[in-house]
Amino acid sequence: MNELVTGDAVVLGLQPARLPSRALAIAIDLAVLLTVFVLLSIGLAVASVTLDEAAIAAIAVASFLLVLVGGPVAVETLSHGRSLGKLACGLRVVRDDGGPIRFRHALMRGAMGVVEILGTFGVVGCIASLVSARGRRLGDVFAGTLVVRERVPAGRALAVPPPPPWLVGRFGQLDLSGVPEGLWLAIRQYLTRMNQLDVTVRGSMAERLSTDLAAHTGVPMPQGVPAAAYLAAVVNERQARDVRRVAAVAGRRGLVTAPLPVSVDREFSGHREFSGNRPEEGMPAGAGPAPASTDSGMGAATPPSTGFAPPA
Repeated sequence: MNELVTGDAVVLGLQPARLPSRALAIAIDLAVLLTVFVLLSIGLAVASVTLDEAAIAAIAVASFLLVLVGGPVAVETLSHGRSLGKLACGLRVVRDDGGPIRFRHALMRGAMGVVEILGTFGVVGCIASLVSARGRRLGDVFAGTLVVRERVPAGRALAVPPPPPWLVGRFGQLDLSGVPEGLWLAIRQYLTRMNQLDVTVRGSMAERLSTDLAAHTGVPMPQGVPAAAYLAAVVNERQARDVRRVAAVAGRRGLVTAPLPVSVDREFSGHREFSGNRPEEGMPAGAGPAPASTDSGMGAATPPSTGFAPPA
């Protein structure tokens, strides 16, 4: 199964759900829905004994649509993709870009679920999930959604190494709108895995990616800047722009940036600059705490003993 990748070439820590876990979640949801439907049908049958057959049939159809179609739609909309079965199995419905679903997504999934799950006893849904590369059924395809696993082992996400401090903000005037998403993804994958590559392969890939990136931005790579450092600096600039854009949409007044990690990739270590003086450790010789005053400020001070007694 492939990881979710957003339009900003960010690999999300979400994995598409497998068919067994999805089937178990659907079975739990169906058991709850059928129980509610049976109880509601019994109550309506008792309450509508005096009605004619047409009214009873209309009530039965309405209760069916209300419980088995409207119920899942309402639950997924209000819980942002978590039904009771999905919550028990650690699953969640999200959009293709990883965002939370809305009413129209849940409505399309619920309408198609009547056909491919209830109408065919899940046969069509199972076949569609097996054929799909990400395990999507027809409702997910038409709604543009995906069922993912929320309970995944930690530590899978790889962070992009930070650029050298002297390159941060240097490419603030670059036009990055013409860079295709595929190139962003290739650069990110290279930066997160370059330590696993051979030195020769790593250098050639960095040169090729930096040449492609410079061609799409229209500005040549600066002289004397390593290709890998150039790639990391441009990716850092794009991430900073994304953060500023999100902050502007959210109505924030300021932007708080996270500090650079202490550990920098070895390929960048030769270009890392340090500024400022190192603080001295300890205190200077002869410096110590000031002596405490013996005068408490209450009453007269005791005169020193001189051996002379005043006359009575």
